[in-house]
Amino acid sequence: MIMSIIDRVEGTIKAAVITISDTRTKETDKGGRKVLEYLREMNVEVAAEDYIVVTDDMEEISRTVEGLAAGGIDAIITTGGTGIAARDVTIEAVRPLFDKEIEGFGEIFRMLSFTEDIGSRSILSRAVAGAIGSTVVFTLPGSTGAVKLAMERLVAPELNHCVHELHK
Repeated sequence: MIMSIIDRVEGTIKAAVITISDTRTKETDKGGRKVLEYLREMNVEVAAEDYIVVTDDMEEISRTVEGLAAGGIDAIITTGGTGIAARDVTIEAVRPLFDKEIEGFGEIFRMLSFTEDIGSRSILSRAVAGAIGSTVVFTLPGSTGAVKLAMERLVAPELNHCVHELHK
């Protein structure tokens, strides 16, 4: 059970989940559904309309993330598009929106990926996190293994703190 690893959030946190893929739908997306599972277990509010699948298109990704951040969402977690393939443009779409980047997230995620999950293939991950106004954004790879690692070891333990810091 997830709760043996992480605590429930303190207060109300509203989150959105965005899967970025040219091939996935809500019916076939495993990564985004895994994020939802963790968030719900943590008692984070995710409305049905806040779980979105968008294509690997920079403008669509930027517009979606920017709109959610402007709409009062506390946290946005994306899955997909963080690799080095030509269509992987999540980082290019999201990073320019950051007011502040959380460099440690990507650094530690890659280190954990190396030591606990995929070994040297972790060098291909470009996962980042940052703040857009008072919204924290985490960009995760789309695989369920990467989602599990990021959510259990980084996002879930620090979500309360990130949201608290951004709302001070």
